[in-house]
Amino acid sequence: MTTQHIETLIIGAGQAGLATGYQLKRLGREFLIVDGMARVGDNWRCHYDSLTLFTPARANSLDGMPYPGDPWHFPTKDEFAEYLELYAVTHDLPVRMQTRVERLSGRDGGGFAATIGTDVITCDNVVVTTGTFGRTAQVPALASGIDPTIRQLHSSAYQRPGELPEGPVLVVGASHSGLDIAYEVAATHPVTLVGPDRGNIPLEWGSLRFRRAFPVIEFAFNHVLTRRTPMGRKKMQQLRHHGVPQLRVKRQHLDERGVEWITEHITGVDDGRPCLADGWCFDVASIIWATGFRHTYDWIDLPLPIEDGWPTEYRGVVDEVPGLYFCGLAFQYCFASGEVNGVSRDAAYLARRIAARAPAAARHDTVGRRR
Repeated sequence: MTTQHIETLIIGAGQAGLATGYQLKRLGREFLIVDGMARVGDNWRCHYDSLTLFTPARANSLDGMPYPGDPWHFPTKDEFAEYLELYAVTHDLPVRMQTRVERLSGRDGGGFAATIGTDVITCDNVVVTTGTFGRTAQVPALASGIDPTIRQLHSSAYQRPGELPEGPVLVVGASHSGLDIAYEVAATHPVTLVGPDRGNIPLEWGSLRFRRAFPVIEFAFNHVLTRRTPMGRKKMQQLRHHGVPQLRVKRQHLDERGVEWITEHITGVDDGRPCLADGWCFDVASIIWATGFRHTYDWIDLPLPIEDGWPTEYRGVVDEVPGLYFCGLAFQYCFASGEVNGVSRDAAYLARRIAARAPAAARHDTVGRRR
């Protein structure tokens, strides 16, 4: 067994982890970023083939490196993955891939210990950056009662329409991925979408009206819909627990493709078929569960307070566990926290908090070296 000590360990090398590393480096702090995947950006590469970001390139820059090219281009998942990889290289961020933290625990005398196979990394601070909504696929328990001849997959496993068998497809969940997938699959299969309608932002994504309105939207997402305002706190609960409004794909687009949208919930199974509360059942060949993700923190062996599946924090700071932080959470501070352009502000705030925790002598030494 080998043991390494680092001042701050960042778990996750997505945009939140890299942004936090960049901000710590600006302050002269020591840190290491670890991630279980093979390459920086792989968490984006693994999504369905047609995925593009919902924000244009002008809103997809992390501090220290503008997103290249046309500012109104909507990057594909692979393009954005390449940007993250280039970002890590450009800023020479210490990233260790294929390094999965299996257990995070406290140490006698303070600090933390991260177990990685037979090795241990000890640290004074930990920043958990493992996903905006979590990475554990959420599928209702009733799915186990579905007829095995019906192909079932979660949206995280869906790649393209061609992998689905012929016949009707049921898409369950009407948030971003559900709307995207239902629209795409409807080009080759009969599709029914089931899930509540959460409203929409009444703009055609990418249109001239969208471009004119976008600065106002971004201002509201960054400065109005925050955890400091009643409106923001209400939106936070809706976003975290009930989904988001229609953005790129809207009801009229689904209508054009012949998608039947039923704004109810699947509540049971009858004779192997998924059913609504009124007893209506669906005869389908495939089901795509676009039912979201959840945070899983069973690997954190600390007194982490959890409320409704979310860590109890404010702006990513867990007061009950000094030195433990989160970055990249949905509505960590504002609506934009779940977007690329909101991550850098959250990361900068956490970096300042971490630097303020450093022993006075260490802060003095760092300032002296920078001078």
